[in-house]
Parts: sequence; C-alpha cells; structure tokens
Amino acid sequence: MKINQRKLNKQYSEQGYFVIRNYFNSDEIAALRKVVLTFHELWKIDNAVFYKEEAFNSSLITGSQYLSSDDRIKLFNFISSPKMMVLIDTVIPNKPAFMNTQLFFNPVNVKLKDFWHRDCQYDHDIEDQKIAIQETQVVHLRVPLFDELGMELVPGTHKRWDNNEEFTVRQETQGKLSCDNLSTGKKIPLAAGDLLVFSADMIHRGLYGLDRLALDVLVFDPKGDFVDYVDDDCLPNGEMLTALDEPRLFHNTLELKAQRAC
Repeated sequence: MKINQRKLNKQYSEQGYFVIRNYFNSDEIAALRKVVLTFHELWKIDNAVFYKEEAFNSSLITGSQYLSSDDRIKLFNFISSPKMMVLIDTVIPNKPAFMNTQLFFNPVNVKLKDFWHRDCQYDHDIEDQKIAIQETQVVHLRVPLFDELGMELVPGTHKRWDNNEEFTVRQETQGKLSCDNLSTGKKIPLAAGDLLVFSADMIHRGLYGLDRLALDVLVFDPKGDFVDYVDDDCLPNGEMLTALDEPRLFHNTLELKAQRAC
C-alpha cells in the first residue's frame, strides 16, 4: 500500500487523527494477536480482582513479566516495522521515540462506561492542560485485533481547548457525566487490519462492545519531556536490539534516557 505522507500529515495536523483501512493483512494480525493474547491471559490471572471490577486496559505489554524473549522480539519488530515507522515518521519526523504500549478491552464490570478524556488531564491541572495541547506531542497508533466499535474523537481538539459542552462533560460539571454524548464527537469504527493514528491529547473515548481488543503503541516527540514515563523493562536490551530489523525507534528512547542520566 502506497502511503501519501504529505496528505496524512496534513490531516493529522488539522484534525488530530487519520485512519488507514486494511493496512495489515490477516497473517500480520494473526501473528500479533497470538503474542498479545499470551500477555493478556497471563495478565488477567495476576490481576483478577482489578480485571473484574475496574479494568478496561493494561500497559507495559513489551515488558518481561509475561512474554518470552522471542515473543518480545516479535512485538518489538512489529512496533518498529516499516509499516509502522512510515506513519510514525509522518507525524513525528524528527527522531520519534517509543514510550509505551497499552491494550484496550471491554470492561467486565458493566457499570463502567466509555468516557471522554484527554490523556494530559491525568498529569496536569486545567491551565497546564491548555499549555500541553499546544506544546507537546504524544501519538497513539491503535491496532485493533478484532472488529470493534472503535473510537469516538473530537476532531481538531489536539490544538484547541474544549468548548462549554465538551468541558462540562469531560470534567463532569453542571450535572454532566464523562460518558454523556458530545455533539462534536465523530465515531471511527475499526476492523482487524485497520490502523488509527491519533493525538493523545485530543478529546476522545474508546467505544465498548463487540470483541474489543486493541493494541496501542505510544510514541513521542523528543522535544517533549516524556522520557521519565518510559519503563526500562519495556525496552529491548542490547541482545534484543541486535535481533531487531529496525531498532531506530528504541535507540532514540535509549539515547534520551542516557542524556537524562548525565
């Protein structure tokens, strides 16, 4: 599939997201699904109560706790594959760095509802959120492993602040709930093989239902101060780096961590 990087960069810059349909073939998804399900089943055992009562996602998928070295290498190779890197370079052209992985699934607890948020709201107060959406760049690359309802996004909010409706819902003020519908929301249904790229700091929510199981790869612009968010165990070690087809994304993170240590 030929990628028009200029067109995708323009859409991301203006809207905060783009989606490519049927980007991965069935063999690629089957191989990725096998590794991710190995992690997921073991994680659910270790986090049984949390999974049953509160969970809708997990993280640190590339870590050593649940995956063998061989499976980790497979996952690292997928994350840094040419298909992924061409899109990562499209939105972060200057030395993009790997941050983390997350796995999103349907909550067991049916009382949990899909909710609107910006990722930056969990680290910043309101005024700093306004700064973050103008100055920082964290990107999700979402790979659904099964057909799902997908995401609902508010286009353009990676660069603009909430309007009154969005703010009262996201912040749950004036009697509103974060699961209430927004008139500005745009639903993006996803199927296995699709790829959705979106800004972490735009207003968004995952949509629960169907066989939701989606792997998110998070990458960041090195100009942002995000390296402290990276778990060392989730990076490839020296031996793994030599086994990867294209380790550039991880080398960039390791370089930033070495600079921070100096």
